[in-house]
Amino acid sequence: MNRVIGLLAVLLALILAIVHWVLPGLIEGSMNLVRPHPAYGIRADAQALHDSLFIADLHTDSLLWKRDLLDESDIGHVDVPRLQRGNVALQVFSATTKSPSGQNYEENTADSDNITLLAVAQLWPTRTWTSIYERALYQLEKLQAFAADSNGTLMVITSAPQFRDFVDRRNQGEPVIAAIYLAEGAHPLEGNLDNLDRLFDAGLRITGLTHFFDNRLGGSLHGVSGAGLTPFGEAVVRRANELGIIIDVAHASPQMVTDVLDLTRAPVILSHGGVRGLCDMSRNLDDALMQRIAGAGGLIGIGYWDGAVCDITPAGVVRSIRYAIDLLGIDHVALGSDYDGTTEVLFDTSELAILTQTMLDEDFTEAEIRAVMGENARRFFLEHLPDPPL
Repeated sequence: MNRVIGLLAVLLALILAIVHWVLPGLIEGSMNLVRPHPAYGIRADAQALHDSLFIADLHTDSLLWKRDLLDESDIGHVDVPRLQRGNVALQVFSATTKSPSGQNYEENTADSDNITLLAVAQLWPTRTWTSIYERALYQLEKLQAFAADSNGTLMVITSAPQFRDFVDRRNQGEPVIAAIYLAEGAHPLEGNLDNLDRLFDAGLRITGLTHFFDNRLGGSLHGVSGAGLTPFGEAVVRRANELGIIIDVAHASPQMVTDVLDLTRAPVILSHGGVRGLCDMSRNLDDALMQRIAGAGGLIGIGYWDGAVCDITPAGVVRSIRYAIDLLGIDHVALGSDYDGTTEVLFDTSELAILTQTMLDEDFTEAEIRAVMGENARRFFLEHLPDPPL
């Protein structure tokens, strides 16, 4: 009997080890893909320009997965060593907290949730298994822990003074990387406005409103109602303005985006997406609404996956960037990869020099390249992060 119990204990330990160490990698490895491609040959002139850029990316979901982002991995799209090799100065890290089964761009409800299963499979703290708020807080804690363990390589930015100090350090040649934390959708508030203050106090500086389903704030671009802001959504927008939290309208319904622009006192971002006039996908807002976001001082991040740009080659991504510049103006276009967001791409963050080279090949000016690759984002955050810190 003791031998049987011992064998069962060993078997249980083996199963737990597989769940803890093997299963998460298998799950992510099947979802965050870099399509096989020959190595990109980067010319000396393109590499020299790329190395001189301030590069910023408005959206990655890397915190969702069970990886140490301080170590380079062959899974997924983003980690600190790959950010360094890609010369990325600023990375916005998003927290995904709820995702419906059968997720699609056309119609979803809030009746199911894949993130619960992922949280259990990755052995997140049990507090996250039943609380969307706790999932948002836990992913922020993960980011802060990575920064604390990075020996100064990664720093979490929460105010304009911090950001100015970071920019000065980059200008002096320090290879420090800034991280800003974004909640993808405001459903982690769980209907309680006080939770916005709590997340702000913890370090939240950008909030989405919806994700793939309608929530208590209003309608999703991929939900069922098409609704605008609810009274609770309006209260969240007003309180975000008061705190200095930047609003992200990615995944919001057209009516919600319109309502936000009518109400907000501050410019918004669309952290990751594409331009529908070029890529006619239901993931993208129509051109007129994108123009209104830009006209109100907003910033649009162009993604690298098929739902955003229809053509994931470097030339295809650059074509979307050019269309966005012509439509919205050079000051309102940025990078918004949606890396590690269950996307398939043709280059990870270490390979971003191919975008610089392709823009050169497509007769972008140096000023245009610098603006899109990061200077627009740098200016936006210098202007709209809290100053002084609250």
